[in-house]
Amino acid sequence: MTATPEATIVLGEGRFERFQRIAWWDQARLHRARVLVVGAGALGNEVLKNLSLLGIGHLAIADMDRIEESNLSRSVLFRPADHGRPKAEAAAAAVKQIYPQLEAVPLVGNVLGDVGLGWFRWADVVVGALDNREARVFVNRSCAMVGRPWIDGGIEILQGIVRGFAPPATACYECTMGEADWDQLNKRRSCSLLARRGLAEGGTPTTPTTASVIGAIQAQEVVKRLHGLECLSGTGFVFEGLYHHSYPVSYSVNPDCPWHSDPAPVEAVERFDSGTPLGELWEHAARRLGGLDAIDLSRELVARLVCPSCGRSRPVFRPVHRIDEAEVPCDACSAECVPEPLHSLSGEGELLAMTPRGLGLPAWDILWARRGEQMLGMELTGDRGCEQEETPTTGR
Repeated sequence: MTATPEATIVLGEGRFERFQRIAWWDQARLHRARVLVVGAGALGNEVLKNLSLLGIGHLAIADMDRIEESNLSRSVLFRPADHGRPKAEAAAAAVKQIYPQLEAVPLVGNVLGDVGLGWFRWADVVVGALDNREARVFVNRSCAMVGRPWIDGGIEILQGIVRGFAPPATACYECTMGEADWDQLNKRRSCSLLARRGLAEGGTPTTPTTASVIGAIQAQEVVKRLHGLECLSGTGFVFEGLYHHSYPVSYSVNPDCPWHSDPAPVEAVERFDSGTPLGELWEHAARRLGGLDAIDLSRELVARLVCPSCGRSRPVFRPVHRIDEAEVPCDACSAECVPEPLHSLSGEGELLAMTPRGLGLPAWDILWARRGEQMLGMELTGDRGCEQEETPTTGR
């Protein structure tokens, strides 16, 4: 009988085989992970590309802008055919092509007014790929309010920085801001609405190579944090790309910073959504806390536009960035109106008959009930999984 040669079986490596050779690597943990990435420009592209290659299973991508030709030289996920498409949508589609098992949700809108705090609470880690201070302050506060760590990145020409924050335990982004930073931010906030339009930022000059370096470090910090390894936490890394004189930095907690107490508990209320009358939320919170002083909003809204010249006013109930330039002049005298801010609700007045959506709050947001020193977050969990509508991208 002639012997039959044994068949040679060659097994190819699995997708994540090389990662799993690392002793501490847990691919299942990465697949379960949820990461919110705020910003899908040059830096965000690199972060998202790396997270999808690494096998992160769930991404939410927030960005308000649309793709322009200048993005094509710095953004690995975008193609010429994407011109005019929302960056968040194009990025979500591209990362799913890289890793088809990835769940990627685009959030088209301005993080200041269009992304509910439920998304921050959903995330295990938040990554900031932003180019302006006001958005960083909002992300920092949102993460502090729901107890989530975040990784900030910034780039300019041949240099960049990555910083990790996990308040209340560590210094936060606001702890790193000096007097000049606050002055610049407050000047922008105090400008008239029309002047704010003129201050629209034109983007930071940078290169794809710098974005690649900083985005890679941010993604690596996500992996380290998800695995419980030592990572940037109240510290940072400065990349100096001209002479490569790079160095670490550390930050102290500012004793005057308000974000270093334990965050208030948050209750996920399935029956509440952005269409629930605010009076129902008030009654629920009053029962839970044994009384109620106020409901604080997650962000500042504009209740009405008031003419300083003739005194006329009209309700708008929107974030400031969604107020169109044509709405600013007074209907009666054409003077420039000023916004009347709305931060919280009392138990009296007509506002309790409105809904969170009617006030201008985004879907899946969190409202904060307050009685004395007691606080309770009420998550509008009924909005979870809803389709996000595109919002106007006026302002930043």
